[in-house]
Amino acid sequence: MGIDGLERRQSRESGLLDTEGLVPIYLGEDLVEPRNYDNWWHVEDDLNALQDRLGEVTPHHRNVFATEMILSLRVAVRLFAGSSPSFEVKVRDLVGGPTGAVDPEVIDGLRDTLDGLLRRRGIVRGDLPQRIAEWEQSDFVPPAQLEGVFRTLMDQARDRTARMIFDCGTFDMALNPIRDAPYSARCSFAERKMDLNVDHDFTRAGMKHLVAHEVFPGHATQLLYTQARLLEGRAYPEVLLCTANSVLGCVQEGIGDESVELLDWIEDENDMIQAELRRLRSAAQTSAAWYLMHDGWDADAVADYLRQTAAGQEPWIEGRLRMAAHPFRGPFIASYWGGAVAVRAVRERTRPEHRREFIEYLYANTHSPSSLDLFQPSATVSA
Repeated sequence: MGIDGLERRQSRESGLLDTEGLVPIYLGEDLVEPRNYDNWWHVEDDLNALQDRLGEVTPHHRNVFATEMILSLRVAVRLFAGSSPSFEVKVRDLVGGPTGAVDPEVIDGLRDTLDGLLRRRGIVRGDLPQRIAEWEQSDFVPPAQLEGVFRTLMDQARDRTARMIFDCGTFDMALNPIRDAPYSARCSFAERKMDLNVDHDFTRAGMKHLVAHEVFPGHATQLLYTQARLLEGRAYPEVLLCTANSVLGCVQEGIGDESVELLDWIEDENDMIQAELRRLRSAAQTSAAWYLMHDGWDADAVADYLRQTAAGQEPWIEGRLRMAAHPFRGPFIASYWGGAVAVRAVRERTRPEHRREFIEYLYANTHSPSSLDLFQPSATVSA
């Protein structure tokens, strides 16, 4: 948080981090006092001291995370101090995401699965982008109905989250329509609002995903869960950090993108189509950012790739290009794909009787994909 404070003071001139800072959401103001830095050399000294003390950090999964988090902060500090790490270094070391474009065979497989689901739904005319657009129109939520659909989905998601993840009590968030943003939705936790970019058109299944990702059981739930565990003495202080553009953001976004599945909330064919379309667009945007920022593709070629591969709406395409080109936030695009793959892999290999233990491990700790993958359930499980 000392790094966050120094960069916020300096960014009034540079504008690098806009208004969000290194740590957009932080629940530790009354619990942990930040260090006060006036230059980046002192930050480097403290990071070196942390590196020397890594042997003291236990348990093992926390040590693995701390090792990668220190490297992530080193890259961030280099960037804030005026250096220009490569896009590859920022993806790999800053955000802990997968480097390179997603394997085209993986993307083709997602498209084939989506093709089969659309055919089952009776949507057979035209190429895949045309049929995706037809499906989106069939499940379209008119703007006048967004508030009602949002409220219904929030109530359902809260109930399922209380039963399956964590009881958030009376916590609630309001729908906040916005425009001209590089994202579809955002958790504005402090204001108790879910920002929704109404430049986009939304399906009901897409709204379900956004409610789950941003609120129940996604970002807002994770914040409430980790704060409660810390106050109970069952978590470490670093859990107070959320949505930082660093290695810890990768699994946090993975929780968001896997939230519908974490609630076992796939109810119909529309939800199945939405799940595969989300994965396709996550993979495609990861490749698109790499093509733009590493391989040097022209922006128009990248936009056309997103249209043809993932049937992206124009506001979404424009937002992805804006985000990818940002010197600090650009590599974060890879976090969604990498984080979802990491969370899904552990979720799918966890037996039902170990689910509660998995949820506690996932939510009550800060993780990189590597530390998350260390999850091993105990030999005995209490009821």
